[in-house]
Amino acid sequence: MKVIADCGATKSHWAVICSNGDIHRFTTGGINASAISAESIIGVISETAEQISATEVSAAEIYLYIAGFASENLESQIRSTFEAHLTVASLEIQTDLLGAARAVCGHGSGIAVILGTGSNSCQWENGKIVKKVNSGGFILGDEGGAAALGKLFIADFIKGLVPDSISEDFSSRYPSDYAAIISKVYSHEESPSGYLGSLAPFIMEHYVHPYIKNLVDGNFRSFIRRTLKQYDTDRLPVSIVGGFGYALREIFTQIAQEEGLTISRFIEKPIDGLVEYHTRQAER
Repeated sequence: MKVIADCGATKSHWAVICSNGDIHRFTTGGINASAISAESIIGVISETAEQISATEVSAAEIYLYIAGFASENLESQIRSTFEAHLTVASLEIQTDLLGAARAVCGHGSGIAVILGTGSNSCQWENGKIVKKVNSGGFILGDEGGAAALGKLFIADFIKGLVPDSISEDFSSRYPSDYAAIISKVYSHEESPSGYLGSLAPFIMEHYVHPYIKNLVDGNFRSFIRRTLKQYDTDRLPVSIVGGFGYALREIFTQIAQEEGLTISRFIEKPIDGLVEYHTRQAER
């Protein structure tokens, strides 16, 4: 049995490949090792391990891809929690970026990109990350992601630079006074990047407007020029994982081609590519 999980901040997507070849998929609460307590993480793991044990009893090879940094102490706690419910043959815990690279590049080589609320990327060759340009997060970077797009829009909005028709539509549907916006962006209780990223669907409704098209295209172009072109894009194709990138794949592909990049594939959810990766790994 193989247990595979792609764990993000809000949701964790699991796939259990049973000994008979059946695959069971389900979703649990998120796991971000840098943002939530070890107690909360262990709670998610415990409930999940109990659920798996009710379905399959064979020894488990467990592969967890977790956002944030997982310390040795946390890894030990995770192993102990699984072992309370399952026979653990092996446990591997890696970053969500390595998971994305395995999901879209598999056993080959390429440039792996995460385009969701934020953005991240690496150059993947011979089964490992050989180069990584730092993302910087939504304050210092994250170009290409939904939060960066939201930040561009809201920065223009508060300065009165958004065209009237779009500004009026936004004001009629969202809290739009200056104090409310500043509170959400600089909140210590909510997720500022989550708020900014949540504006992306509204922004994309107006993509036909030249102002919005320039904003969206410029966000992707900035990511390509500031980040992706630091990799060996003349030799290696680019593959993208993440809901935001997948939804805007036609736009991103057009801009990437204009910038001289070759696009290989888009995957909405890393778990799909990870199931493929670990299934093929067993066949090698």
